[in-house]
Amino acid sequence: MNARRLSTPALLVVLATGALVAALLYTPTVVSGRGGAAPGVSLPTSSSSSPSATAAAPPVDKCAAPIAALTPRARLAQLVMVGVNPTGPADSLALVTGEQIGGIFIGGDDPGLLSNGALQAVHAAAKVPLTVAVDDEGGRVQRIEMLDGQIPSARRMTATMAPPAVQELARKRGEALKARGVTMDLAPVLDTSPQPDNTVIGDRSFSADPAVVRTYASAFAAGLRASGVAPVLKHFPGHGNASGDSHQGTVTTPPLEQLRGNDLVPYRDIAAYGPAAVMVGHLVVPGLTGDLPATLSQSTYELLRKEFAFSGLVMTDDLGAMKAVSARFPLPEAVLRALTSGADIALWSSGGHVTEVLTRLEQALASGELPAARMDQALRHVLTSKGVC
Repeated sequence: MNARRLSTPALLVVLATGALVAALLYTPTVVSGRGGAAPGVSLPTSSSSSPSATAAAPPVDKCAAPIAALTPRARLAQLVMVGVNPTGPADSLALVTGEQIGGIFIGGDDPGLLSNGALQAVHAAAKVPLTVAVDDEGGRVQRIEMLDGQIPSARRMTATMAPPAVQELARKRGEALKARGVTMDLAPVLDTSPQPDNTVIGDRSFSADPAVVRTYASAFAAGLRASGVAPVLKHFPGHGNASGDSHQGTVTTPPLEQLRGNDLVPYRDIAAYGPAAVMVGHLVVPGLTGDLPATLSQSTYELLRKEFAFSGLVMTDDLGAMKAVSARFPLPEAVLRALTSGADIALWSSGGHVTEVLTRLEQALASGELPAARMDQALRHVLTSKGVC
């Protein structure tokens, strides 16, 4: 069949159209070998491949704003826990309203402050959540037995109860404490001790066997935590085999290397206890503290933080009413030494002296005697334990 001859203008239109279609259909071939791209072809650069785009954003500092909102004195006030009159709320309310202290400790046998919602007004007066602590271990160390009944000593729990039952007992006890306004229980005791029941530790210890201590103390801590009450593991690095009573004077433990094989064993893998604080005891430890009690010894806090990898809240035993410290240092100096050495909270159950202590701490902070970085570290631990950041 013969095609009809096209005119010259028509032929030019056909040729131009064909060239345009060919150009649109052509796609350059990218070579994936050594050459990377075909000659003359530039590959697009993804902005996500640049170092600035892939760098992780810095973590948000959740403590920065709460800390910035506090004056230096208010920051220091968060680092103390003061004993208060247990008969009613007046003493506590004055302390919290006046100095906005971080924590109060309720001791003694009078349950007035723990009954009838007496702590509600005290909590309400705190601009930063207030820690309210008691030492309710069971046995001879209890605080609400007149209100909510007794619980057995640690040694008695081990002898008569399985760990799940201990956990349930601690949960119920914690619920009773929480309902009365308590947020922290200075228990359980991690000391290993074979000593008679009526010695300074004695029946406050779950066992002389560190493995048994760990099992039962873990159960007790878990029960408290389930109730919303913070547990405190004590008395680091181990009081149960020490000579003497730190309430009465200097106490010396076996050498550090001996503690490693016994008294310190319950603190191994400390994160397994879950969120908890640690209390340091007034213990002179050969090979660790020199002639100082552990509460005032930087090497003790370094042992806890580094070897035992503890990152939570650390507090002292009583700096005001225990002669292992009070016979050697005035209270303001003892508090300053404890915080400088590594404590996050300095406790004194004897009460009073708050203005004197805070003024001394302010002076030390201004002069650098108490490093600002140390105060900041302690404050972050305190505020984190309170859920502020």
